[in-house]
Amino acid sequence: MRFKDRNEAGELLAMKLAHLAREDPVVYTLPRGGVIVACPIARSLAAPLDLVIIHKIGHPHNPELAVCAVSETGELLCDEEERKRFDASWLKDAAKHGKEEAEKRREKYVGHPVIPATGKTAIIVDDGVATGLSISLAVHEVRKMNPKKIVIAVPVAPANIAAFLKLEADEFVMLEAGKPFLGGIASYYDDFSQISDEKALEAMTKLTESADSA
Repeated sequence: MRFKDRNEAGELLAMKLAHLAREDPVVYTLPRGGVIVACPIARSLAAPLDLVIIHKIGHPHNPELAVCAVSETGELLCDEEERKRFDASWLKDAAKHGKEEAEKRREKYVGHPVIPATGKTAIIVDDGVATGLSISLAVHEVRKMNPKKIVIAVPVAPANIAAFLKLEADEFVMLEAGKPFLGGIASYYDDFSQISDEKALEAMTKLTESADSA
């Protein structure tokens, strides 16, 4: 399966998540690309949308390769095999910087604390999964809020990562199992252009305005 763009992927996921509308859900997403996928879902479910902000930490010799992820609360999750090869002081500094960047992004995007998921169905959305580090850490962060249920919803993930994520959540919804994985999330989209903070903010603003006028 290929998707025209992130918005189409979100609309397709929204149809598969329609049964959750009666559960008073909260939708959480990882910016930036995840915002575009999550907006149609939040709109369809008439659910509030918030962010789980995760900062990826790239390999010291290959920044494009994510080897760890850090949340805005400072929780760190790493590929443990890679972690053994890192200098501890480098990782400590990288995690501190990542936490600060995550905090800045929350202030830029929403400027308020996370909407609580206590006793609710929490739907965690991204535009795709490659290593699973970021979305796994997002699940850990949301679980701290004691939701009734956690649902992971993504357009595509490698089959082995999808199998792992099914164990991480109470429900796992995916449109395409990457088996074999085509080498990257972008391979499943006609348009996977980079999303700017401004474009993600615009999408969230439009969602809020449409909800207020409903």
